[in-house]
Amino acid sequence: MKRISILGSGWLGLPLAIELSKANFHVKASSRSQERLTQLRKAGIEAHAYDIEVLDSRKNTHENDFLQADILIINITSKNVAAFTQLISEIENSTIQQVLFISSTSVYKNSAKLDSAAVTEDDTAALVECPLLKIEDLFQNNSNFKTSIIRFSGLIGYQRHPGRFFLATTDDDAVYCKTIKNPDARVNMIHRDDCIGIINAVIKQNCWDEVFNACASQHPTRREFYQAALNHLGDHEPVFSGQTDSVGKIISNEKVKEQLGYSFIHDDLLDFSKMKFS
Repeated sequence: MKRISILGSGWLGLPLAIELSKANFHVKASSRSQERLTQLRKAGIEAHAYDIEVLDSRKNTHENDFLQADILIINITSKNVAAFTQLISEIENSTIQQVLFISSTSVYKNSAKLDSAAVTEDDTAALVECPLLKIEDLFQNNSNFKTSIIRFSGLIGYQRHPGRFFLATTDDDAVYCKTIKNPDARVNMIHRDDCIGIINAVIKQNCWDEVFNACASQHPTRREFYQAALNHLGDHEPVFSGQTDSVGKIISNEKVKEQLGYSFIHDDLLDFSKMKFS
């Protein structure tokens, strides 16, 4: 049985751990939260307290046990380059053979040319220097294990309903919509069901030493998308900035579809009736 450790068990990591366990992988998952560790154990997942910020101070519990696996999925929001450098040293001394690093399409620049061609994984000129990109490079340039990177776009689904991003309440509990900027820019979003589906595809197809962009195929404008999202929540009227100098980008998902043969579950970002939220 192949062993998979998941670093980070939040909105994506916990359901991912459950799905991989159902697929007959031996799954371990980590968290810095005692409450989340309890949730993992209740779900039948081997839980580990593990924090890359304190690797060198011996504060992790069973840190060596956590890295006794074949595959490590890194799914945390930290941008601490030094902490990831230390983590890589730990991986080098472990049984980990492959790393799947969950990244973000925020590594690509925005542009004022809203009709520009979609950005692909090969568009290195579109990359912006940032800590996340440096961390990607640390893993890609290490020859002690194989790394694939998935750059997810905006995450939606279940507890993350995009309509709620812009709803707020007044002191007397009246609900209103905050101003939505960049109304003419295109959105790049992906539902959690598809995040888990793509991760599964990479693992099952042994697709390593690759970089994948991951987002739905359709890219409605922010005006269209958030209007549909707010309509799904009820009678909420969106407020757009009205500015004409919107900036943004369109992310291509062609490599995921062609190389992995992946078919998106939620490809129509305006059809909220078919998306799962909680």
